[in-house]
Amino acid sequence: MAIPKNALYAQSGGVTAVINASACGVIETARANPGRIGTVFAARNGIIGALTEELIDTSQESAASIALLRSTPSGAFGSCRYKLKSVEANRREYERLIAVFQAHDIGYFFYNGGGDSADTCFKVSQLSESMGYPIQAIHVPKTVDNDLPITDCCPGFGSVAKYVAVSALEAAFDVRSMARTSTKIFVLEVMGRHAGWIAAAGGLIEDEGIPVVVLFPEIPFDEPKFTARVQALVQQHGYCTVIVSEGCHHPDGTFLAEQGSKDAFGHAQLGGAAPVVAGILKRALGHKFHWAVADYLQRAARHIASQTDVQQAYEVGAAAVKLAMDGHNAVMPTIERVSDSPYSYRIGMAPLSAVANVEKFMPREFITEDGFGITDACKRYLRPLIQGEDAPEFRNGMPVYATLKNVAVNCRLPAFELR
Repeated sequence: MAIPKNALYAQSGGVTAVINASACGVIETARANPGRIGTVFAARNGIIGALTEELIDTSQESAASIALLRSTPSGAFGSCRYKLKSVEANRREYERLIAVFQAHDIGYFFYNGGGDSADTCFKVSQLSESMGYPIQAIHVPKTVDNDLPITDCCPGFGSVAKYVAVSALEAAFDVRSMARTSTKIFVLEVMGRHAGWIAAAGGLIEDEGIPVVVLFPEIPFDEPKFTARVQALVQQHGYCTVIVSEGCHHPDGTFLAEQGSKDAFGHAQLGGAAPVVAGILKRALGHKFHWAVADYLQRAARHIASQTDVQQAYEVGAAAVKLAMDGHNAVMPTIERVSDSPYSYRIGMAPLSAVANVEKFMPREFITEDGFGITDACKRYLRPLIQGEDAPEFRNGMPVYATLKNVAVNCRLPAFELR
């Protein structure tokens, strides 16, 4: 029998509360099939580790340590924001990848990330055709922004949605208790560059009796209309909560929070929509306010992760390995919703050619006519995704999270410099 090829797993882009659950799914499923897949290596810091031959031997980790990844937030092997150019534009990097794959007998590549990562994975999958090296590249979906196409939802989103909804509710209770003589408006900024899925989750607090206004990237910001809506709610209830997506923008397309710089993927660097919105309300209405930026807290909050999200994250990792063993290449496991109530889903598959560099936005029918809230259809979509609690074990009052040994694989090639 032929010796099975090894696999390389890597994490990319912004990490989540459940991306390590996908890593757990990949590694445990590969270990359960030793005759089909050899050692699972992990690239340190995403595709960068693959290029620089900084590989980790996951076989050096105990079964218990790998299992603990399921309840550990962030990226156990390190992540990156680095996008491969085309083979024509940077053949050097692809030749290096082939050299690393050959040196370590790697025949499978599992890349765990969002839209830009899907693009990178798709390019790697084409090595067989463009450069004659046999590799099966499977993209493992992940993004808190929930903006990958075809899949019903993205692992990582359900947990950030749960965190935002719960945090907005708790903060709103605080404001409500103080509104008579103190703060009347609380503004919470959440992630979401072009798609308002996370902001929409904050709109769920309406069903808990909380007056809320949501600002979506899909709806251009209308200052007079917005301030009038907030004032009406303050007059009616005595207070108001505002959920603003970092991608909220003016009618001309400029972001409220644009800082004038770009990230590694060429996206505008955002941050600061909450103070901008709070300042607008202060000038227009004069009410006392507080604002907060959820930032890393929303995507790192494993202690309040959605059980649905954790399970789906694990399942897409396991499915990626099964797809590879079935001979697939350039595909991504997807989550296909079967029904809203009772909630059920199945794992499907999508070609990376239809996923890479495609963003899924909030449907207009999910946003209320005035542009400041979510519809019943949106609530039916969101609620199953935040269901269930999957708290980690606690010891001495603190969650027990995995810190892997991350034993380095000996390099077999000359050093490689990123350009």
